[in-house]
Amino acid sequence: MSERRDDGGASPDDAPETPAPRSETPPARPSWGWPLLVVGLAILGVLLAIADTALYGPSLGPYATFVIGPTEVRRGVSAPSQDPGRFERTRLPDRVTLAGPFGSLGPMSPLQALRAFLSNAAGLVLLALGVLLLFPTRSRVAVQRLEGRYGPAIALAAGVATFLLALGVVALLRFTLFFLAVIPAVLVVALAAALFGIACIGLALGRFLQRWLRLGPAHPLLAALAGALVVFDLAVIPYVGAIALAAVAIGGLGVAVVTRFGSETGWSFTDLNW
Repeated sequence: MSERRDDGGASPDDAPETPAPRSETPPARPSWGWPLLVVGLAILGVLLAIADTALYGPSLGPYATFVIGPTEVRRGVSAPSQDPGRFERTRLPDRVTLAGPFGSLGPMSPLQALRAFLSNAAGLVLLALGVLLLFPTRSRVAVQRLEGRYGPAIALAAGVATFLLALGVVALLRFTLFFLAVIPAVLVVALAAALFGIACIGLALGRFLQRWLRLGPAHPLLAALAGALVVFDLAVIPYVGAIALAAVAIGGLGVAVVTRFGSETGWSFTDLNW
């Protein structure tokens, strides 16, 4: 017969079990997905710029000149004349002509393409990152609405409507005398709105690539850097880059208009009632 404890205490067998110490999870390894993505987008941009120099021909159009620069860079001091029989081993060729299967592709200029990437792409990236640094809260609100349902379609439609309205306003102001000085102000406001929208689109593209490629967590500026490179790569696609860049710019204008530069409240006619 087992003994019964009269003190009301619990037996040793009824004591709660102490939980076993949890094994600490090893620290996450650094992911190489983001660096590889950024480097790959940069290399793709340079290759597309090289294709532009070859396909647009010696006399570049206005859009090609705007994106990849002029064909020749003139210097104020002329180079001294050299002996034509002298062989220079250290000088790299400015242009390389490759013969394709269906004929010559034209003179390619790797140095000019690299210069275009270091100037235009770097400028676009710095502008996008600068907007995100100056207006982080407004950029977050704009990106959230852009990632919502029918967000890109609404932004593009609003951008087209705003662009047509701005053209009408500028056309009307040209026939006036007192409001001619307002035209530069309208252009500056439209440019600022488009830059804000392009920065938000770049961040949204970076977040999309993060989800699509299943990349690890990263700093928002790194995602914005990848998105800005995507915008530049779209702009330097031969013959289609102008349409892609115009669509991104008009969509950015629409993002700024629809969200009122990232305002929390958005558009509402209740503000007119007081």
